[in-house]
Amino acid sequence: MVEKPMLLIVDDEKPTREGLRAALEDRYDVYVAEDAKAAMELLEREPFAVLLTDFRLPNEDGMKLIGRAKSLSKPPICILMTAYGSEELAVDAMKRGADDYIAKGRLQIDELEMRIARALRQQNLEVENVHLRQQLETKFGMENIVGEAPGMKDVFDIVRQVAPTRATVLLEGESGTGKELIARAIHQLSPRNRQPMVTVNCAALAPTLLESELFGHEKGAYTGAHERRVGRFEQAQGGTLFLDEIGEIDSTLQVKLLRFLGERTYERVGSNKTLTADIRLITATNKNLAELVKAGTFREDLFFRLRVVEIRMPALRERTGDIPLLAQSFLREYARENGKAIKDFTAEALETLMHYSWPGNVRELRTAIEHAVVLCRGDRITLRDLPPSTRAARDLDGVDSRQVLTTGDLTVKEAEKQLIVRALKDADGNRTRAAGKLGMSRRTLHRKLHSYHLEGF
Repeated sequence: MVEKPMLLIVDDEKPTREGLRAALEDRYDVYVAEDAKAAMELLEREPFAVLLTDFRLPNEDGMKLIGRAKSLSKPPICILMTAYGSEELAVDAMKRGADDYIAKGRLQIDELEMRIARALRQQNLEVENVHLRQQLETKFGMENIVGEAPGMKDVFDIVRQVAPTRATVLLEGESGTGKELIARAIHQLSPRNRQPMVTVNCAALAPTLLESELFGHEKGAYTGAHERRVGRFEQAQGGTLFLDEIGEIDSTLQVKLLRFLGERTYERVGSNKTLTADIRLITATNKNLAELVKAGTFREDLFFRLRVVEIRMPALRERTGDIPLLAQSFLREYARENGKAIKDFTAEALETLMHYSWPGNVRELRTAIEHAVVLCRGDRITLRDLPPSTRAARDLDGVDSRQVLTTGDLTVKEAEKQLIVRALKDADGNRTRAAGKLGMSRRTLHRKLHSYHLEGF
């Protein structure tokens, strides 16, 4: 069942507000208030789509109420009701934030419904335009995710298949492998992309605070709960809720999350009122949930509910062929941000990046490139520009770039060409083994051999 838009009627005359409630409650979830104070208490607690207020109210007029309502993080459409003949006042109200006005002396319900519907349509168009602009700016989907390794191509294939569905997705992999990027790609490629994607790091909050963060709480639910709080489930209505580090939640939250997945219902902390949420749930973990189930710290039934579709993110050491692509992408990004004309890496620097184990995965590589860009004095990243930990690991491994690459200021493409030649030599010309060593698919290797004119190797 589609939920009705929430509408708040504010009028100090009971017959007027009750009459409007009766006339509009078929199409809207109608609330009423007799003054501005009561109205603001409701507006701060509930996500109203429309505020319909009289100008003359006790203590504070409707124009000031509209000004306060428009200052909310998600302001409602505001329609001012004025006495007959006060159009000048109404025009002034629109200059100060009202979306429309209507004269009470000639108030017709059909006209009022038409104006509310028109305002809602206009608001929806504005929201759509905002999302379209965001999509154009960020090249939505997976176009901004770099990866040609077989493991990443498998990830992309699953994302394209699962995104249009309602299925719950579990992302697994080490920290820094890009799980949140994939979650955002699923959201952007889904029919929900015009609604919000809300992210919660479950490891960042204590269990009691996390419950309130997710489900919200009522005023007085616990010490310090001075007002009602809207939870992330409500904020994500119609969109996607991404719960990162899901393996950290305690048994109480596991039960509540299991109930939501089964019934799509939940309750705010301190309330008996059952709420529903139409959201797509995506979770992520750097732990092995199956092992947590065996250990008795994670519910098996919840585990099965969460992994309707399971996506494993490969570690960077499993996709070393993507390191030059990622490094070049980060180089362009940080050179632009820092106003530097850095074009490339020296062969020695690139070879060091390729042989480092990257325990922090893509996140660590990104930080390393930013470090190098900041310290770089020329137009190429050199070995000395890289973080000390990266250089130290190279020295400990006893890697000598002269054994792998010809020294000199090579471009990334030239260095990659030499790495491919070395991999093929080590594999005695076996392209399948060489591709595996380089962390790329055989098809990608074939394409690169063609572009580097190495087909006869």
